[in-house]
Amino acid sequence: MTLARRGFVALPLVLAAAAAQAQLKQPPPPSQAPQSVWYAVRGPDNAFIVDMPGEPVYKLIDTVSPSGTKFVYHSYSLDYRRLSFVAQTALYPADVDVSQPKLNLQSVLDDRAQRLVGGKWTKIDWREALGAPAAESIGSVAGGSMLRQLVLLKGRRYVSLACLGPAEALRTPEVERFFKSLRLGA
Repeated sequence: MTLARRGFVALPLVLAAAAAQAQLKQPPPPSQAPQSVWYAVRGPDNAFIVDMPGEPVYKLIDTVSPSGTKFVYHSYSLDYRRLSFVAQTALYPADVDVSQPKLNLQSVLDDRAQRLVGGKWTKIDWREALGAPAAESIGSVAGGSMLRQLVLLKGRRYVSLACLGPAEALRTPEVERFFKSLRLGA
C-alpha cells in the first residue's frame, strides 16, 4: 500500500459515514438552529490552527513511508448539521522526498480522486496558501455529496482541510470560515 493510500485511508471512511448520516438527518431551519461554539483546533506542536464549529474527535493514524519509516497523521473530525469537517496533518519523515511539493500534493489528489464519482476532481486550483504550495479541489462523491479540500505542504509539514456535504452547503459561511481560518505555526 502506498504512503498516500495508508495516510488517507481514514478520511474516506470518516467522510462516507458522515455522508450517510447527513443524508438521514435534516437540519433545523436557520431560525431554529442552535448557535454553534467555534473551537480553535491546534495541531501537534502548534503545526496549525483552524476554527471548527464544535469540538472535533481527535485520532492518531499510524502509517509508514514508502521506505518503511513509521510516522503519524493527526486527524480532527467533526459532523456539523449536514456537513463533515476534517483537518489532518503529518510531519513527513526524512526519507520522503519533499523537494518537489507539487508532485507530493498531486499524489494525494490522485489517491483521493479514486474515491470520487468518475475517478477525478471537478476542479483543482493550484496556488500558494500561507507561503506554501497548495491545491484546493472539489469533486463529487457517491450519493450526491461534494468534497471540498485544501492540501498544502510546507517543508515536511503536510496539512489537509476537507469538508463533505451537499454542493450548496460548501460555500456557506461556516465552510468559508473553516477554510479561511487556517493558520500555520512553527
